[in-house]
Amino acid sequence: MNPLAAELNESLAQHSPHVLEMLSDLGKNLFFPKGILTQSAEAKEKATKFNATIGIATENGGPMYLSCIQDKLSSFDPKDIFPYAPPAGKPELRALWREKMLRENPSQVGKHFSSPIVTNALTHGLSIVADMFVDKGDHLILPDMLWGNYNLTFGTCSGAIVKKYPTFTANGGYDVDAFKATLQNSAEEKGKVIVLLNFPNNPSGYTPTVAEGDALVAAIKEVADGGCNVVAITDDAYFGLFYEDSLKESLFGKLANLHPRILAVKLDGATKEEFVWGFRTGFITFADGNDYENAPVMTALEKKAMGIIRARISNCPHPSQTFVIEALRSPDFLKQKEEKFEIMKGRALKTKEVLNSGKYDKAWDYYPFNSGYFMCLKLKTVDAEKLRVHLLDKYGVGAISTTKTDLRIAFSCIAEQDIPELFDIIYKGVQDLA
Repeated sequence: MNPLAAELNESLAQHSPHVLEMLSDLGKNLFFPKGILTQSAEAKEKATKFNATIGIATENGGPMYLSCIQDKLSSFDPKDIFPYAPPAGKPELRALWREKMLRENPSQVGKHFSSPIVTNALTHGLSIVADMFVDKGDHLILPDMLWGNYNLTFGTCSGAIVKKYPTFTANGGYDVDAFKATLQNSAEEKGKVIVLLNFPNNPSGYTPTVAEGDALVAAIKEVADGGCNVVAITDDAYFGLFYEDSLKESLFGKLANLHPRILAVKLDGATKEEFVWGFRTGFITFADGNDYENAPVMTALEKKAMGIIRARISNCPHPSQTFVIEALRSPDFLKQKEEKFEIMKGRALKTKEVLNSGKYDKAWDYYPFNSGYFMCLKLKTVDAEKLRVHLLDKYGVGAISTTKTDLRIAFSCIAEQDIPELFDIIYKGVQDLA
C-alpha cells in the first residue's frame, strides 16, 4: 500500500473507524499523489521567472489557443477556458455550489459536510462512489423502478448485488415497509449496505412525502443502531423539480451527522438542475455521522475521491465549470430558473389532468408522480416493448419500455399543448395491438 494511502487510512481509523470499514479494497488503497500536481502548485506560487512545470502550451503570458475557438468564446478570459481545472474543481464553483445547497436545503444548515468536489456529471459521481465503497458481493438497496445505468455502474463494473424492493404500495404511496425489510435483511447478512435514494425518481417521477422521507431516514438509522455500516447515497439529479406534495429538499441533510455508522454521500449537479445536460458538471459531497466538524475525515475522503478522479479522467472540463460559475453569479439566474420550472410544472400537471380524464382507463393505470422529468404507464392489455416499437414504426412516437408492463413517458420534452395528442396516439397504439 502506498504510504499516502496508509496515512489517510490511519486518519480515518483515528477519527471515524466506521468510515474506514465502509471503504472498498480499492477505496482503502486510494490517495492523491504528491507528484507533478503538487510540484506544479508550488511552482505556480513561487516560480516568478520561469515556470517549466505545467503541461500546457503558453503564449504571451497566458494559455496558447486557436483564434477560431476563442473567437466563439470571446466573452470569457482564455485563462478560464483553456488550461486544466484543479483536480477537485474550480474553488469558486465549489464555494458557490455549497452556498446553493445551503440555500435550497434547510436541513443542511448547521450540519458538517465536505466542500463539493466537481465530477463529470452524475454518472461519474456514481462511479466514484462505486470505486470507493463497493466490493464484489456488497449489497446495493434500490427500488424496483430504477435507472438502468445503476446496474452497469455498480453491478457490472463493481460486482455489487442489487437488492430490489417494490417502489409503491397498493395504495400508491412509497413502500417504506418494503424498503425497511430489504435493508434489514441485507444488514443482517452483510453488516454493510449501500443505499441509493434517487428523488425525484427516474423512471417514476415520484418524490416521497415529508413523512415518507422521515421514515426512510429512520429505517437507515435503525440498522445503524443495530451495528450495520451504511453508505447512504442521494442521487439528486432532478433536484428542485418538485411540483406537488412532496419533499422539497434532499434527504442528504437529514442523513448528515446522524449516526457514526452512516456516511451520507450527495450526488447532484448543474446538468439537469440548470438545464445544461451537455456541460457534464456534477458534484460529490460527503458527510460523516459525527455531530461535530470532523475535518480529518472530510480531508481523507476528499483526497481519495481526488485520487480516483486523477486516476480515471485526470480532471473535469474547465469551460463548463466557468459557464456554470457565470450562471450562478447572474442576477437573472433565479428568475430564469423559476420561469423554466413553471413550464415543467405545467407539463406535469397537464399530463396528470389528461390521464385523470378516464378515457384511457381500459388501457392502463399510471404510477404516482409529482416531480422530475418522467411518469410511467402500467399497461393492462399489451406488452410494453411491443407497444414501444409499434408507436415508433406507425406513429413516429418514442417512449421507453422499462418492464413488460411499464412504459416511461418523458413529459419534460413535450410541449404542454401537445400532451393530449401524445396520449391519444399511445391509446391508439394500444387499441391497434389489442
